[in-house]
Amino acid sequence: MAEPNSSGFLTEDKPTPGNTPPDSETLDTYEQEAPASREITGFRWVLVISAISSSIFLYALDNTVVADLQPVIIARFGEVQKLPWLSVFFLLGATATNLVWGKVYTQFNAKWFYVFSVLVFELGSAVCAAAPSMNAVIVGRALCGTGGAGLYVGCMTLIAFTTTIAERPLYISATGLTWGIGIVLGPVIGGAFSQSSVGWRWAFYINLLIGGVFAPVYIFMIPSKDARPGVPFKERAVEMDYVGIILQAGAFTMFVMAINWGGNIYPWNSGQVIGLFVGSGVCFILLSVQQSLVLFTTSARRIIPVEFVSSRTIMILFAVTSASGSSAFVPIYFVPIFFQYTRDDGPLDAGIRLLPFIIVMVVMVFANGALMAKWGYYMPWYLFGGLLATAGSACMYTVDLDTSSSRIYGYTVIIGAGVGMWLQASFSVAQAVVEPALIGAAVGLMTLAQFAGITITLAIANSVFLNTSQSRILDILSDVPLAEIQAVMQGSGTDFIKTLSPDQKTAVLGLI
Repeated sequence: MAEPNSSGFLTEDKPTPGNTPPDSETLDTYEQEAPASREITGFRWVLVISAISSSIFLYALDNTVVADLQPVIIARFGEVQKLPWLSVFFLLGATATNLVWGKVYTQFNAKWFYVFSVLVFELGSAVCAAAPSMNAVIVGRALCGTGGAGLYVGCMTLIAFTTTIAERPLYISATGLTWGIGIVLGPVIGGAFSQSSVGWRWAFYINLLIGGVFAPVYIFMIPSKDARPGVPFKERAVEMDYVGIILQAGAFTMFVMAINWGGNIYPWNSGQVIGLFVGSGVCFILLSVQQSLVLFTTSARRIIPVEFVSSRTIMILFAVTSASGSSAFVPIYFVPIFFQYTRDDGPLDAGIRLLPFIIVMVVMVFANGALMAKWGYYMPWYLFGGLLATAGSACMYTVDLDTSSSRIYGYTVIIGAGVGMWLQASFSVAQAVVEPALIGAAVGLMTLAQFAGITITLAIANSVFLNTSQSRILDILSDVPLAEIQAVMQGSGTDFIKTLSPDQKTAVLGLI
């Protein structure tokens, strides 16, 4: 078993395909079969890293772009009860396929499956842009999430195979910088398109334009990295753990659907919600049995990287990475809603209010990548980052209608500084503590942790927000239809708030 070393930092058994654990201490302890120097240099490297970064930027952008598109999408298609699924299905597509992408990149040629993930993402964008109905938009969002997860895991995998160990944290932190820029610009760009003459659909068409510009780089300049050269494609495909893939995707999907439907679309004690919870539990149990007994697969091909379960560092990384995604995305989704309601901000202004949070978070992500690569130690980043994020979140709990904007900025800056200290760190640490053959699986697991945390936390936060406020608002506005209240709660009914009397407005905003 791994124990803390004398300096207070964790040492850890290094997971290997054969589960033979050597000793380890810090990042630079692990000697992997990474290139001593980059095989791609100069202008070609600039183009390759720019192309990869552009796909991460678009994926991040799509995470939040619908936040300020909701009013115009509802105005076009109606069906306000389906509004949460614009974000939930995107995250579901990403989370349910993360482990699959991790396995794919360890089984097949990384370059061509990265290109395939780009195509899936662009297909989803095209479906959203040309959607004739709300259901079509939701399907497109699911495709974007699925392809985006492949982009994310593929980006981390390609960086791992094309950079040296010393420079890898810096490039991974650069993806965090790109990610942060995309996340903060999502609501701003979405709000701008929603108010522009070209229309909201161009918030998705723009993905096709940027993808088309970088397509030649994806195809001709990214190096071909085959995890198993010489092995026929059919043989690799047969070895995939399809039973495990179906069970883990079904378990997670039903669980998130139950949380979102409960108290919003159906009562918590309804057959639909109970059935989803039961189905999710059954799938999780079957998945555990199938993975532990190695049924319909082999030990090396299981969808769940069971070899990591005995690694304390990997399990801790999974937990803290889940927490980092949660801590980052709850403010991103709910702070703009707060300002739209309490300060009468438009979509652009509400998105701009996030800049202090995002800028500080991105700076800390970049600092983490640069300094962790130089110093090697990683535990202090998690310790101090977690303390700051917890302190900032506790301060946000005290926010009410009378809290000044500057104080809210300060609270979000504290959260951003804390989250930024470890938001992307786990990708570098995980790649450093596993054997090269397990890098793809480790990246997939960390990506799963990040997006599972985001998906489940947002689902719970949204459910708590709706369930605790909706019934109370109905008590105050008993003559207002439920659909109108739901629109208000989802952020697409702020104009309705302005029609209320001063007393009603104060009471409703206090509940929100």
